[in-house]
Amino acid sequence: KFSSSLADIMLLEVFLVLGTVIIYFLLSRKKEETLPFREGWWGKGQKPDTEEDTAIRPFKVESTEEELSDLFRRLDQARFTEPLENSCFHYGTNSVYLRKVVSYWKNQFNWKKQVEVLNKYPQFKTKIQGIDIHFVHVKPPHLPEGQSAKPLLMVHGWPGSFYEFYKIIPLLTDPASHGLGDEHIFEVICPSIPGYGFSEAPHKKGFNSVSAASVFYELMLRLGFNEFYAQGGDWGWLICTNLAQIAPSHVKGLHLNLASVTNMGFHHLLSILLGRYLPGLFGFQDEDVRQMFPFWKKVLYRILSESGYAHIQATKPDTVGCGLNDSPVGLAAYILEKFSTWTDLEFHNLEDGGLERKFNLDDLLTNVMIYWVSGCIVSSMRFYKENLQSGIGTQKHERLTVQVPTGIASFPNEVMHTPQAWAQKKYTNIVSFHFMPRGGHFAALEEPELLAQDILQFVGKVEKEQLWRKK
Repeated sequence: KFSSSLADIMLLEVFLVLGTVIIYFLLSRKKEETLPFREGWWGKGQKPDTEEDTAIRPFKVESTEEELSDLFRRLDQARFTEPLENSCFHYGTNSVYLRKVVSYWKNQFNWKKQVEVLNKYPQFKTKIQGIDIHFVHVKPPHLPEGQSAKPLLMVHGWPGSFYEFYKIIPLLTDPASHGLGDEHIFEVICPSIPGYGFSEAPHKKGFNSVSAASVFYELMLRLGFNEFYAQGGDWGWLICTNLAQIAPSHVKGLHLNLASVTNMGFHHLLSILLGRYLPGLFGFQDEDVRQMFPFWKKVLYRILSESGYAHIQATKPDTVGCGLNDSPVGLAAYILEKFSTWTDLEFHNLEDGGLERKFNLDDLLTNVMIYWVSGCIVSSMRFYKENLQSGIGTQKHERLTVQVPTGIASFPNEVMHTPQAWAQKKYTNIVSFHFMPRGGHFAALEEPELLAQDILQFVGKVEKEQLWRKK
C-alpha cells in the first residue's frame, strides 16, 4: 500500500514537472512572438530630465554658394588613377567613365534645380529618442468620396536615400492618374534612416535595425497612424520586418522587394545540396532553380565578389569613411558602383557600368549629393557594424517569425535570391509572392511602375480578405 501510494506521488510529481515544463514552453513561446520595443536615447550626452519636444517641424533642403564652391574646388582638384586596359567595371568604378561623371557634375548638373525637385514633396523633422528624424510625407491630391487614404511607410537602404521613392510616390498617392485605378490610394511617409540623409546620426553606439524600427513606429504613432502598411528593400527590408515583429497589431501588411533569411536550418542546407535535382521536394520553382544553381557560382561566388564593402563597413566603417567624406569623387565612385552591379551584375562587363541604361545622371548625382551635403556617409556605413558586429543569426529578431500578412516582389537582378520556400519559414503569412519580369536592387527608382503595381495588388488582397484581422 505504502509503495503504491509512493508510486502515485512520484507519478503525480512527474506530471507536475511535465505540466510545468509544457506551460513554461507555451508561455515563453507566446512571449517570443513579438520583439520588444527598443526605448533608447541617441542624442548627445546625458538624457535630459525634461520631456522631449514632440513638435513636427516643416523642413526644406537648402543649398548655399559656399557649399557649391567647396564642391567645385574639390572636383577640380580630383586625382584620377588610370584603369587597367579593358577592365570595364570588373575592378570597381572605371575611372575613364568616372571622369565623364565628374565633368557632367561640374558643367551640366544643376544642384539648385535638384533641390527644387527634392522640395516638391512636403518634408518634416521631429525629435524621437534624442535625435532629429527627417521624413517626406505626401498626401493624395484628391480622394474619391467616402474613401480614405491608406498610410504607407516606405524605408530605403544603403547607399540609397529617401529620394529613391520620388518616382513611385505619385503612382501610390494618385494611382488613377497613372492608369492604376483608384481602389487603393496611399498617404506615403518616407523617413531617412537615422544617420542617413537629413536624419540626425545617433551619437551613441548600438543603434541597429530594431532601434530604427522602434523610432519609425513612434513616428507613425506621432503622425496619428495606429494601423499602417510598411514597405522596404535593402535595410528597409530588415527595419520593416522588425517593425512588424514589434507591432504586429499595428502593421496591416508588410511588402518587401528583398527578403533575406539569416537563420539557416538543416532544411535550407539540404535544399542547397539537393534542390537542383529534386526542386519539388523543397518547394522550389523553375525560376528559383535558374537563379540559384549552380549554387557556388550563382550564390556563393556572387556573395563573395559583391560583399567586400559590407565586411569593411561591419568592422571599420570610420576608416574608409574618412576618405569618402573628404572626397566627392571618391564618394561618387563608391556609391555609383553599387548602382551598377546591384542593378544588373552583367553591367560590370561595360566600361560605363551600364549606369545610364536604367538611371539618368541627374538622379544618380542627386542621391550622391544627399550624402555629400549632409556629410552622412560615415554614419550611414556604421549601421552595418551596429547590425552585424555580433554575428549573423545571433540576434533575437532573427529567430522570430513574422505573422503579419506579407507580400514579396522578387526582382530577377537582385544580388541575392530568396525562394518563397525559404522565406515562408520566416514570414509565415505570405499572401503574395511574385517573380518580377525585370529589375534589380533599387526597384523603386528603377522600376517604379512594376513595384507600385505589386504593392497595390498585395494591399488589395489584404484589404479584400481583411487579412490583418486574422493575424
